Amino acid sequence: MESKAILKYARMTPRKARRVVDLIRGKRAGDALLALRFMPYRGAKFLEKLLKSAMSNAEQKKATDPEAMKIVKALVDQGPVMKRVEPRAMGRANVIRKRTCHITLVLSEEK
Repeated sequence: MESKAILKYARMTPRKARRVVDLIRGKRAGDALLALRFMPYRGAKFLEKLLKSAMSNAEQKKATDPEAMKIVKALVDQGPVMKRVEPRAMGRANVIRKRTCHITLVLSEEK
């Protein structure tokens, strides 16, 4: 049985989110949750909350033990980019790109 959770429009660059997702991909949900709790990265907070949501979804589907489920799929896709203008010297302007991402976690029971 599979359980899925999606976080859309997370205010974090996809590159920084992938750094954390790569560390937990393939682990058991309980182990990944423990690892995320002590990671120094900002993206770990987003993923910890998302993993708890996926585990809750599994519990609603009557999974035997959500903590024993394995993270079979973890994707980070780029979301829309918010563009802001920063004034510079001599009337020029720089564009600041505030990136967002969509994160998908899929848990599955181990065979």
